[in-house]
Amino acid sequence: MSLESEVEHVRRERDLYRALLDLGVAEKIDTFLEQALSLIVNVTGARRGYIELTDEGSGQPRWWRAHDCSGEQVQAIRSSFSRGVIAEALATGRTVATASALDDPRFRDLGSVRKNRIEALLCAPIGAAPPMGILYLQDRLQPGPFAEDHRVDAEVFARHVATLADRILIRQRHAAETDPTAEFRRHLRVDGLVGRSQAMAHVLRHVSLVAPLDVSVLITGPSGTGKTQLARVIHENGPRAAHPFVEVNCAALPETLIESELFGASPGAHSTASRRVEGKVASAEHGTLFLDEIGELPPPAQSKLLQLLHSKEYFPLGAPRPVRADIRIIAATNSDLKKAVADKAFREDLFYRLQVLPVRMPSLAERREDIPALLTSFCERARMSHQLPELRLSVGATQAALASEWPGNLRELAHAVEAAAIRAAAQGVLTIERAHLFPDLQPSANEVQPSMTFQQATRIFQGELLRRTLEETGWNVVESAHRLDLARSHIYNLIRAHGLERKPA
Repeated sequence: MSLESEVEHVRRERDLYRALLDLGVAEKIDTFLEQALSLIVNVTGARRGYIELTDEGSGQPRWWRAHDCSGEQVQAIRSSFSRGVIAEALATGRTVATASALDDPRFRDLGSVRKNRIEALLCAPIGAAPPMGILYLQDRLQPGPFAEDHRVDAEVFARHVATLADRILIRQRHAAETDPTAEFRRHLRVDGLVGRSQAMAHVLRHVSLVAPLDVSVLITGPSGTGKTQLARVIHENGPRAAHPFVEVNCAALPETLIESELFGASPGAHSTASRRVEGKVASAEHGTLFLDEIGELPPPAQSKLLQLLHSKEYFPLGAPRPVRADIRIIAATNSDLKKAVADKAFREDLFYRLQVLPVRMPSLAERREDIPALLTSFCERARMSHQLPELRLSVGATQAALASEWPGNLRELAHAVEAAAIRAAAQGVLTIERAHLFPDLQPSANEVQPSMTFQQATRIFQGELLRRTLEETGWNVVESAHRLDLARSHIYNLIRAHGLERKPA
């Protein structure tokens, strides 16, 4: 091998390993395998791919992912575990490659090969003997066989995937053992609530208490923390789960229409009621009525809501007789209702009727350890919404998000990830980098501008303070951590988050 070829080989292996390291931050093995398979398929130009890991205890397949394979094709691939290309790779512990399975005497008589007209194949065992899994690549987007470089890439990939998968599985087991939300997730339907922090465990503890009871609930917490999602979780785990969940944003309705919108109206009750109007209370019959921004409800509507809570009856506008209602009410607010009561802006008796069992949704700052999981969830949501290719967040992007302030909480984080995913996809890359997540905060932009948001200015200040401290201490991380009163590990995270590099002497 020439020096030039050897350098190219080392560069390719380095780039592939770096990409795998970025994937290694995944919290779940399924996510890791899906992203890893997408990576090697793109590197080798394969048309289809399959990856599988076995359970160490039973030796049976436990985790697998396929790329561009139908259910029938997956079954055909799996059948070759007992005979065929995969069986040979597992038995010998070596990579098996063929330019055309149709012409290869080892495989041409297999029914699946003939039926699917399989040409180029590349199959590498994952891990040392006995292998813990298999990587299978079939056919190429461009005509011709897999090149020698592709075989080398597949072997490098398989070698490192084994190590990274082991680490993720260890982390998963440790997380399961130390997950404070685990006991609540076992008996509650809470798939929509992402996070394993102590703050989320506190929320779920309250949910487990209030959900089964047919009582009113008041959800408090800053704007953008997911109060609507929490209300749905309470409904779905309660006795009315099979019935409607009706949402009303009290701040979004004109004061002149909010009573008819909530309680309905008889014909002629007001200028726009030419026919009978069914209100949201009636729509939620037997189910749950969720009143978001309850603090914005005007006094007349507050009085009617109090009557509904007290007597289970209400009067539609213009109706001569009351109507019975069988509903549960969940309300939410980001304002201080106690202060509103003191200021006579909110009825005290209604406040205590609503706050039978209050639940507070924490800010993102109170559950910062949930940010990596939230990033992954929001990235997948953006990918599905906009039909984007498989995307993942780099270590730098994740660290930048962890180091940032998010005054808009989950809503702001979700919008930032969605925009970052669209930017990355538009550039034709599969990794969301720090620049995609924070496009206005490049490392060179170290001056606070008048048009910047508080968050942008804070990030610039953090980065500049850290850079200056590191330079003053000769990049002594221990001394810098002491000066800034931060943990050494956090200093390393901030260095990556702000993309700081030590200048050569």
